[in-house]
Amino acid sequence: MRLLRWLYPGLRIKRWLALFAVAVVCLGFAVAFSLNPGAVPALAAAVAHALRRPDGTMVPRWALALAFGLIGLAAAMVALRGVALSVTEALAPAAADSLGEFLYWRRQVARGPRIVAIGGGTGLPVLLRGLKAYTGNLTAVVTVGDDGGSSGRLRGELGILPPGDIRNCLLAMADTEPLMEELFQHRFQRGSLAGHSVGNLLLGGLSEVTGDFVEAVAAASRVLAVRGRVLPSTVEHVTLVAEMEDGRVVRGETAIAAAQGRVRRLRLDPEQPRALPEAVDAILEADVVVIGPGSLYTSLLPNLCLPEVRDALHRSQALRLFVVNVMTQPGETDGYSAADHLVALQAHIGRPGVDGVLVHDGQIQPERLAAYRAQGAAPVAAAPERCAALGVRVLARNLVRGDGLVRHDPELLAAAVVEAALEHLGPPSTRNLLDHYLLQERLRQGRRDRGAGA
Repeated sequence: MRLLRWLYPGLRIKRWLALFAVAVVCLGFAVAFSLNPGAVPALAAAVAHALRRPDGTMVPRWALALAFGLIGLAAAMVALRGVALSVTEALAPAAADSLGEFLYWRRQVARGPRIVAIGGGTGLPVLLRGLKAYTGNLTAVVTVGDDGGSSGRLRGELGILPPGDIRNCLLAMADTEPLMEELFQHRFQRGSLAGHSVGNLLLGGLSEVTGDFVEAVAAASRVLAVRGRVLPSTVEHVTLVAEMEDGRVVRGETAIAAAQGRVRRLRLDPEQPRALPEAVDAILEADVVVIGPGSLYTSLLPNLCLPEVRDALHRSQALRLFVVNVMTQPGETDGYSAADHLVALQAHIGRPGVDGVLVHDGQIQPERLAAYRAQGAAPVAAAPERCAALGVRVLARNLVRGDGLVRHDPELLAAAVVEAALEHLGPPSTRNLLDHYLLQERLRQGRRDRGAGA
């Protein structure tokens, strides 16, 4: 009885099944005409007689076999494509207009390099948005130290981990309609919900329904069709504690970001929180681990203060990249070069800690920098000699587009990471030769697209 459901009205599939039946008949005739004369079935002989030439002579059997074979193959291909499109339109409407691209994502991208991105804030989603075009084996390990805004309120009122940074990463990795993304980011303007985003409230609700914040994030990932995984670095409630160079001790992410003066050391309270095991495993199994971009002391280092994450980073055989911000951050990294960022990183995780530092190398128009300079921000200098002295290679790339805000471009940043990953992985084996070629072709296509849009 279940098979009969394929014949129900409105499925838009019966026509393709009928065409496939015609294809099978044509291919049957092709086989029949290919047999020895004495073995040609009576029906095929009748068809051959009906298709005789005007002068009454018979059309050669090989010509009839070829004609029916080509017709059958063409009909079968059209029918199969029609069935696939009908099913795709029902299950994933957005993919119906680009079935090849849809299948590419489900198959080839699922075999992409295993990349773990560690961070938080607004920087990490920029990287994730670009990387999802190259691999589905993507894991975001996100800080949970936020104590301000909607996240801080939900953390205090519901006792859940702060959802804001995780929400942004989910949306960056999602394969969903723009309206859904706009909905998740929408903030209420009035009433008791003023300041809360829909996505934060959804994660809070899912956390209460499932009884587990990690499961709530996994459920939201399924709703948004996320390409990869988003994981909190720990499920324990932690508070950031900064020891300043002037001797002050500042508690809380919001207070640290607002404090004036340099941070000498960052730690967590409690001092030995446990990392999420899935996050640790992802780092150990990765081909590439990327730290950043993001606020050094409030988005990146909180993850690396977790002993198990720090230990996994040192044990990992992956290529470890540190993406330095394009601009310094007032009150947090004033006057820092890429080497200063690296010194602070190594002070918390040990040397060398990372294999490469990815920095922006390109011109930025003075008029774009004016607003940043007014706030006390400046471009981060590469300082390659100092980085090399610290045992780390500098990868200088153009990572900023020519207009708008001075921040990493998702496509340029992701391409730089993937190129470094391919170099680290070395020549492909026979088993993954095609995957390697397709990844290279996607990089080349991205360069062509950016060149055409320039």
